[in-house]
Amino acid sequence: MLTFTEAQLMAWLSPMVWPFVRVLGLFTAAPVLSMRAVPRRVRLGLAAFIAYAAQASLQGVDMPALNSPLALGVLVHEVFLGLTMGFAARVVFAALEFAGELVGLQMGMNFAAFFDPLSGGQATAVSRFYGTMAAWLFIVLDGHLMLIGAVAHSFQAFPVSERPLAFLSVVQPQVWGAEIFRLGLWIALPVLAMLMLVNIVMGLMSRVASQLNIFSVGFPITMGVGMIGLWLTLPLMQVPFTAALERMLGYFQ
Repeated sequence: MLTFTEAQLMAWLSPMVWPFVRVLGLFTAAPVLSMRAVPRRVRLGLAAFIAYAAQASLQGVDMPALNSPLALGVLVHEVFLGLTMGFAARVVFAALEFAGELVGLQMGMNFAAFFDPLSGGQATAVSRFYGTMAAWLFIVLDGHLMLIGAVAHSFQAFPVSERPLAFLSVVQPQVWGAEIFRLGLWIALPVLAMLMLVNIVMGLMSRVASQLNIFSVGFPITMGVGMIGLWLTLPLMQVPFTAALERMLGYFQ
């Protein structure tokens, strides 16, 4: 007859449950993986599989038992850490959407706003286009594998602990807002420069030929130049996107 004690059961389950909670928190906040199109059963199954596969790298790491007095603090720590990792990847997506907002504002396309079911607010056409491109790049460049690798390495950088906010002093997510504006301006700057040059030329034309109705021709010219700028700069989005994603996930490795 197979028998085992409560201590043995806790020793078997604890190394599996805590990584599972951290990975599940990551899948809850990570871009693409947290979309409604991904069923909850798939996320639960992937989290369990990753937690099981990470057991080889967790050898020798002391983990509190599930029935210990520190279990609640450990649970909060793991959930917060997983959510913060997902938020770090989402910052990169927010930066690209911000770049789309800047470009759309200069092109005059920000009037084409519609409801975004992902954010629950209004999204412009160019911003939504940049967000879709970011999601495709995330999959094509194996961004999901980068997230899994980061969460696997995070157990060495931030072991399982009962202090819920201990890792915040190291990663400092409160300063990540500046990354949105810096990366967004970096991506949108070529198109913004083109559109600014077009506006300067049209301003000179309106001064030289005052009989020209610059408002009737300015909008199609600005939109056409903006479309050309998007077409020319879209292949260059891979480098800043990959660099920003690696830098944000590097905080946890």
